[in-house]
Amino acid sequence: MFTVYLFSGHFQLKFLIYIIGTNKPEGKNFMKKILSAAIALSMLLSFTACGKTQTSNDTEQKIDGVKIGLSDSGITVDGASATSSENETVYTANDIIYYEEGHDFTYGEGEKADEHSKEEADEHTVVHITKPGTYVLSGKLSKGQVAVDLGEDAKADPNAVVTLILNGVNITTTVAPSIIFYNVYECGSDDTETADKTVDTKTAGANIQLADGTENTLNGSYVAKIYKSVVLNDEKTEITDSEKLHKYDGALYSKMSMIINGNTGILNVNAENEGIDSELHLTINGGIINIVSGDDGINTNEDGVSVTTVNGGTLNIKVSENAEEGDGIDSNGWIVINGGNVFSQACSKSGDAGIDSDNGIYINGGTLTATGNMLDEISGGAQNYAVFTFREKQTGAKTYELQNSDGETVIKCTPENDFTYLIVSSPTLKGGDYSLVSDGKTLSVAESAGGMKGGFGGQRPAGMTEEQKPDGATPPEMPSGENPPAKPDGEQKNPPQGADGTQNQPPEMPSGERPTDKDGTTPNENQTGKTVFNLNAGGNTYTVF
Repeated sequence: MFTVYLFSGHFQLKFLIYIIGTNKPEGKNFMKKILSAAIALSMLLSFTACGKTQTSNDTEQKIDGVKIGLSDSGITVDGASATSSENETVYTANDIIYYEEGHDFTYGEGEKADEHSKEEADEHTVVHITKPGTYVLSGKLSKGQVAVDLGEDAKADPNAVVTLILNGVNITTTVAPSIIFYNVYECGSDDTETADKTVDTKTAGANIQLADGTENTLNGSYVAKIYKSVVLNDEKTEITDSEKLHKYDGALYSKMSMIINGNTGILNVNAENEGIDSELHLTINGGIINIVSGDDGINTNEDGVSVTTVNGGTLNIKVSENAEEGDGIDSNGWIVINGGNVFSQACSKSGDAGIDSDNGIYINGGTLTATGNMLDEISGGAQNYAVFTFREKQTGAKTYELQNSDGETVIKCTPENDFTYLIVSSPTLKGGDYSLVSDGKTLSVAESAGGMKGGFGGQRPAGMTEEQKPDGATPPEMPSGENPPAKPDGEQKNPPQGADGTQNQPPEMPSGERPTDKDGTTPNENQTGKTVFNLNAGGNTYTVF
């Protein structure tokens, strides 16, 4: 359980996230076992403010749009059975894109653990959406996918906009993402020369809306890289160049910029690989989003351009305890937090961060609690934040409280994953004296060198280089007898390759090993701390003894 409390005067915001674990094999294919056992996470989350509790479960609200009913016995569109005619706005087919078994090295970059049989793929019903508009999805699909494709010309057409309203859906997909946007309008540019941390995604073609009072669950897989074309060496034994045809890492995936909106609606994403992915920008404006992932919880992956923006809502991310790697939020451009409540836990084992970006992290508002074993630079923002570097790796399930000089708890959290770095930010963080308490014991804390902005960026465990850094209740029921095929035990992806072509494994930091700066030295070697420390306006960095 990862619990975070925020206190400010008579206002109390309390989030309870219950995570029911299962016995899963080690490795990147652990979620195959979850999916094959039909176990998906669901969250129980209460919202209490000034004594008023929102517990709306009214799923009978009137929602405008094309009604798509999902069921293992058949798909309906506005009450009528869906057809297989590709001329229809919505049609069904058994044509899911997946990484197929039985091919040689010229097919793609997938490993054995990424492969699926044609028989497994053909069991999935794909609900195709081919025209702009609003579509209201409800019901359960044990083996299926929702795919949005408005055609190749849609990218430049401002009218090519699709909104999917999730109105109580449960989709399980064992070979690919559960929901994927292929071609819709792209509101942004991939030009690195004009890229900036501030982006306007209001006109994005890919939209997810969480209907109020509903709980929605995506149990999704991924598609490893499939080649469109390859160039071989003279001996025809190695690939010297290639062009990508397909590669979709997230359980909820968009090739275009995507927006997620909501209020009291819940979205649970149980991801075999990454959780929510966009190939350009991702903006989260609201809703309650719970992600458990086998790699990055969120990834926006256009180098030097992508922006992950959080403006509101509640975002709970946990990289599974059995994952081998994974950041909580990973952006190949910027991360900007303007509001909402973000709780992000990176992988326990690897040198990954709760929040990680290539171009910069900016905290302008909202509440952030992030844990991990790598610390990426926080570039700035309008809101105070504090970073705690623990001299010894912390095991999960301990409770940490940040208390002000009056003994009042300002932030309280209980991370599940092991970590070395704890980042907190909130409107309640004011300048003054504080203490950090763990399970009732006041810890010894000292201010770290480096100052407010950028003085602690890029810290990793000893031996970790940038090349080694790798590119998140009650389970819902499955129909009786339907168990998706599982991969053989022990199969997993190979770790990423370094610059010399050899495979690199992010080193695990054993319990008790001290974190290091990126130059390999141990920080604050001879420093001692105090039980009371001062927090200044802006950014604050501390060593915890």
